Amino acid sequence: MKAVRVIVAGRVQGVWFRGWTIETALHHGVDGWVRNRRDGTVEAVFAGEDEQVDAMVRACHHGPSMARVAAVRCFDYGEPVEPGFHPKPSL
Repeated sequence: MKAVRVIVAGRVQGVWFRGWTIETALHHGVDGWVRNRRDGTVEAVFAGEDEQVDAMVRACHHGPSMARVAAVRCFDYGEPVEPGFHPKPSL
């Protein structure tokens, strides 16, 4: 089990990136959350089995079809993660 926090930069707001992240996370069976940030990035936390979390991070490099991902930064996440996957308010 592991948990990571990712910051996705590029054309990632206004292209359904959060909705895509929720659907993809549920498909992969990971817990966590996603939100937009004022700086134009999308932030998410993924927690679960190593393979599932790694698959989510890989998927974020592409995102939904209208997104143009420029960079994905990934950090270890040490805080508790609630079960399920949900959106959080923008930060």
